[in-house]
Amino acid sequence: MAETLFLNDANFDLYRDFIYAESGITFTSTNRSILESRLKERLRDKPEVTVSSYLNKIKTDKEELKGFLDSITTNLTRFFRNEAHFHALEKHVIPEIMKIKKIPGAIRIWSAGCSTGEEPYTIAMLLSEILPSAWSYEILASDLSLKCLMAAKEGFYSDSRIVGIPDNYLTKYFTKVDGGYKVSADLQAKIKFDYHNLKNESGQRNFDIVFCRNVIIYFDDAAQNAVINRFWDSMASKSFLFIGHSESLFGMDTKFEFLKTEWATLYRKYI
Repeated sequence: MAETLFLNDANFDLYRDFIYAESGITFTSTNRSILESRLKERLRDKPEVTVSSYLNKIKTDKEELKGFLDSITTNLTRFFRNEAHFHALEKHVIPEIMKIKKIPGAIRIWSAGCSTGEEPYTIAMLLSEILPSAWSYEILASDLSLKCLMAAKEGFYSDSRIVGIPDNYLTKYFTKVDGGYKVSADLQAKIKFDYHNLKNESGQRNFDIVFCRNVIIYFDDAAQNAVINRFWDSMASKSFLFIGHSESLFGMDTKFEFLKTEWATLYRKYI
């Protein structure tokens, strides 16, 4: 039982290397305590399982591995988080994309690392408000956490979690239910939620906009570079990438161009 509750240096190295290989998430001495606490939680109801045997289990059991990776990820989000990005989306990015496409059609957006859905629902509300009737949009929302994806698909948010949504949006796109609010079926229909590990190729192409905010901060330099270049491959010509305000592509081997707008900074694929 003692081994179950203690991650020694040798086992820490084994877990750290395996997690990195599977997800690109990096654990160091600085955030080691997070891994230890999440591992203890996973083993709390498994008294017969040791730290060593659990590592063997997640190497062979894909469903257990998904649950474990889910448990070690951080899912902090809210509606209209970093509002300046949404001002830039409305005032600069969408008008530019309409100029580029010229002929009305669908604008394709990927919310990568969507957590419990606040980001893709925010994007959907905004585009529903600002796009001319001849235009439409499609949103793919993905995450490494199945638990978060299930919550996002359900579209229920407690009263404390709808802070930041303008009153007119709340009235139009949500229904008040016991204990909180439910996203409208029409808005949910605009979004496809899907499990995806950013370490892997998505197979998706021709996105006009990618949001991946406050995700690559958990990766080391090599993993960050690989993820960003996979985004490049998935995006259309003359498209736009939003990353977190504390994240940067500076120093990376990438073709993205830095773009500073009146409202926020972002990146663009301009070929």
